[in-house]
Amino acid sequence: CPDFSSSWWGSKRLDYSLYCPDVLTSFPTVALPHLFHASYWESTDVAAFVLRQLMRCDSVKTQEADSKDSAPFSPSSPREKWLRRRTPVKLRNVTGNHRVNDVITTEEGPQTLVGRFMYGPLDMVTLTGEKVDILLMTQPQSGRWVHFDTEVTTSSGRVVYTIPKSKKLATGVYPIKMVVKGDQTSAEAYLTVLPRGMECVVFSIDGSFAASVSIMGSDPKVRPGAVDVVRHWQDLGYLIIYITGRPDMQKQRVVSWLSQHNFPQGMIFFSEGLVHDPLRQKTIFLRNLVQECHIKINSAYGSMKDISVYNMLGLSPSQIYIVGRPSKKYQNQCQFLSDGYAVHLSSLQFGHRARPKKLSSVRMVLKKGSFGLSAKPDFLCKRTHLRRTMSVQHPDPPCTPNPKPERAQSQPESDQDPGGGGGGGGHGVWGRASMHRGDTTP
Repeated sequence: CPDFSSSWWGSKRLDYSLYCPDVLTSFPTVALPHLFHASYWESTDVAAFVLRQLMRCDSVKTQEADSKDSAPFSPSSPREKWLRRRTPVKLRNVTGNHRVNDVITTEEGPQTLVGRFMYGPLDMVTLTGEKVDILLMTQPQSGRWVHFDTEVTTSSGRVVYTIPKSKKLATGVYPIKMVVKGDQTSAEAYLTVLPRGMECVVFSIDGSFAASVSIMGSDPKVRPGAVDVVRHWQDLGYLIIYITGRPDMQKQRVVSWLSQHNFPQGMIFFSEGLVHDPLRQKTIFLRNLVQECHIKINSAYGSMKDISVYNMLGLSPSQIYIVGRPSKKYQNQCQFLSDGYAVHLSSLQFGHRARPKKLSSVRMVLKKGSFGLSAKPDFLCKRTHLRRTMSVQHPDPPCTPNPKPERAQSQPESDQDPGGGGGGGGHGVWGRASMHRGDTTP
């Protein structure tokens, strides 16, 4: 259907190369198309891609039909005149690289939102002294954006806004959107208000999921089984925290890569600008989360350089999982995943089935989701359903000498057509923190 396909990719085309067993070559040619089309649903990631397109299309049509009645404030308001005369000259022929920080806080603590508005590669142009609208989805299931305030950017392009006590939000996850009034470009993030004792699992992106995501735009392969391990912890109800020492100017690129490879939804944290000691920044950030938000880190993943970070947080060797070859120097400080994520996932599933659940901690009931499903990001149920007193003890490796690994459902998407997966489609459709110029839907 031309009308339907235009709402997907327009004139662009995106193909997936799927595995075809040799035995199928002996089948009659007439029967092959049906088998090939059915094989799309054998791949979890390809099926997720198809469903995302369908859900996004339906969501867009629904929002367009109900926009007059459903949203008290529309982010696609008419552009306003710039406050400074030099601003349109500075922004000529440059693209926005805005970002808003994900925020984790408690009901008692301050709910402060921080955004930075920059343009051009490597933040060459700063948006100074211009208006930015601050919006939140106070009821994520309704999809309604609520305008909280309008702030003016500082000389460094920053906007810092603390939600007043009269508008403070209860426990839950709330989408944030900051929109530049002059050109309607925007950036998105999430505010997560946690109960005390929330359990989480930390993943260090660099070196554990894949090779480093470079500034030049290379698309490294994801390690087989990595997505399934993260999804396993998400299914158990843990809050997923992604952390990296990379500067926040790379947020769009990193989030787009995570989205492209179907990683489960989580909170992502970067270093603020270029720092000479990113490991120290990781340690300070995680320590503040533990002390101020009273979270409990159940497990932590990373590379060997992250061992010192997790040791400083007081994690035991049984809670630290390191990707890579074992090292005698660190063999008593962590658990090495030398056999890959697929074997580790089998070990986790065995341990969680064999171990009884104990009633000792607070866990939030998170809705299963991935980064691309931002149309209705109601990851959390209502407050009455937020708390469940179920906790899983940390598993020991299975007793069998050679556990049979389960099939890794998340294989590298390196077979994608490079023109569709990592380009504009990756940012516009998948990326939750992508910029929108004149976007008509939240």
